[in-house]
Amino acid sequence: MPEIARSSEIATSEGRLLEGVYLPFLLDAQNADGGWGYSRGGQSCVESTSWALLALLGIQPAIRPAVGQAGWRWLRERQLRDGSWPSFAGQPRGCWTTAPASLALYAGAGPSDQVARGLQWLADTWPAEGGILRRIGRKLLRRDRVSRQDESLRGWSWTPGTASWVEPTAQALIALRHIPEHLHPRKAGRRRRLAQCMLYDRMCPGGGWNSGNSIVYGAAGVPRIGPTAWALLALRDYRDRPENRQSLDWLEQAYPQIKGPESLALAHLCLKIHHRSVPALAPSLAALNSNNQFLGHTLAAAWAAISLGDRAVWLEPDIRRPKLEIGNLNTEIRDSKTETRDS
Repeated sequence: MPEIARSSEIATSEGRLLEGVYLPFLLDAQNADGGWGYSRGGQSCVESTSWALLALLGIQPAIRPAVGQAGWRWLRERQLRDGSWPSFAGQPRGCWTTAPASLALYAGAGPSDQVARGLQWLADTWPAEGGILRRIGRKLLRRDRVSRQDESLRGWSWTPGTASWVEPTAQALIALRHIPEHLHPRKAGRRRRLAQCMLYDRMCPGGGWNSGNSIVYGAAGVPRIGPTAWALLALRDYRDRPENRQSLDWLEQAYPQIKGPESLALAHLCLKIHHRSVPALAPSLAALNSNNQFLGHTLAAAWAAISLGDRAVWLEPDIRRPKLEIGNLNTEIRDSKTETRDS
């Protein structure tokens, strides 16, 4: 790992970059309709709008009324009748963006029926693994299975009716962790347990996560920065588990080779939250921007702003709740497998 800069130097350089670069960019990138696109001037979308609002809350807790109200109004108006959010306005079907939208709406505007309806949709929407056709197919093709994963453990998919993936599962777990339980539907606890167990089941053999399968055709999957950071943020209540420590070790070792701004920001945030040694972020971000002008990308700017700041309140539980104890995980997995057969 590169030498760690002194804390006063980090505070100066990161504060200057945060206030002088990312805050003006995010404010200027807001569209006239109140949302944010994937790039400055692009069509407003739910993912970018959610993370831009969360980033601005971290920079300025008392977010400017004209900015915040327009952004949250845009999110409210994009929610579909079933409680979900699509990727873009006008799309008829909701997807994984329901998790960051619910999180942003709660973090900025507080409890609401819309937040509760978003969580209800998340609890009611299952990936394809548990369907009857998939179960029959697994039995018929058991000898020819290409992946090792336990499909009785389910998280969330990018779009309904498809397979579970690491990033949407992690973001749904983060939303459920932060938003208080009085807004949760009755079966949210079961979904959380299944999803947590699913993430551990999908971990790569040497630590870390990729987007989907940990072993395919007998070969170990190669972990990736983004999925690993998201999974560790979602599982931070279990930081003392050997799997978490192993994955944090992998992320720490991979950190110096990161070349992408989104991956760098997410990895830095994850290592910082887990109290691992990490170099100052500002010089690396400044160099990346100089090389490829990534500041045209809203998500990169939002995640960088979140990582530079100290107010990622959405990573903390709004109300502390019981969690799976380390010694009980195997019991939870067994019980979850039993429950999922009845879904």
